Amino acid sequence: MKIVAVIPAHMASVRFPGKILFPFHGLPMIEHVRRRALMSKSVAEVIVATCDNEIASAIRGFGGKVIMTANTHKNGTTRVAEAVKALDCSHVMLLQGDEPLLLPRHIDAFANAIEADPNGDAWNATGPIDHPDELDRHSFVKCSVDSMGRILYCFRRSPCYTNFDIQKKFIMKILGIIAYRKEFLLEITKLPPSPIEQAEFIEQMRIIENGYVIRSVPVNPSLPSVNEPEEANVILNFIQSDYEQRNLLENVLTQYNT
Repeated sequence: MKIVAVIPAHMASVRFPGKILFPFHGLPMIEHVRRRALMSKSVAEVIVATCDNEIASAIRGFGGKVIMTANTHKNGTTRVAEAVKALDCSHVMLLQGDEPLLLPRHIDAFANAIEADPNGDAWNATGPIDHPDELDRHSFVKCSVDSMGRILYCFRRSPCYTNFDIQKKFIMKILGIIAYRKEFLLEITKLPPSPIEQAEFIEQMRIIENGYVIRSVPVNPSLPSVNEPEEANVILNFIQSDYEQRNLLENVLTQYNT
């Protein structure tokens, strides 16, 4: 089993153009993600997949590995699929470049889940729902998870009517780490977008609608990402208020200074 982590990235974010290179403590946001991923011993290598020379130049300047891709991709999944076609690996872990709070132990949890079922199709990080209003907040995706850890359905507003204390036992947040068996990734990205995927803008539904299985990998805590400029301060404040995050930041910056 050989797991490769890939971070898809491009400059043309609609709500926050160029956010992937937004500086946190002197380092581009994506470089924080890359260095945190390297702290995990579970992945063979960490690669940035991009179509933008500006991103490639920044990552290479820090000694990182880059694979250039086409500029026609509609999402990170197809970009990653293009990047890994010629790579020697059994599994691919897709990491989001706008999640600079990534925890290496979450990557390790994924590796453990893959090792337990290496012939599985796909795995997605899930986190707890903390507040009732999150059930109907359309800005992030939720899912229902069965007793076997399979993700049954993904949605933006809860379809359930039962009270919150019961819903939060089987409804989870979809988080930004997803992994695939390499051959399955290449197969699923060749299929056309599925009806619910298109209607709800939820890529995971292509897997479910075509009869394949995504397994939940529960992690805690659910960490914020950066979608809009004002959310950058949320990240900075979170780091300062969390002991684990402060230690990781110190390790990331130590790598930078050496």
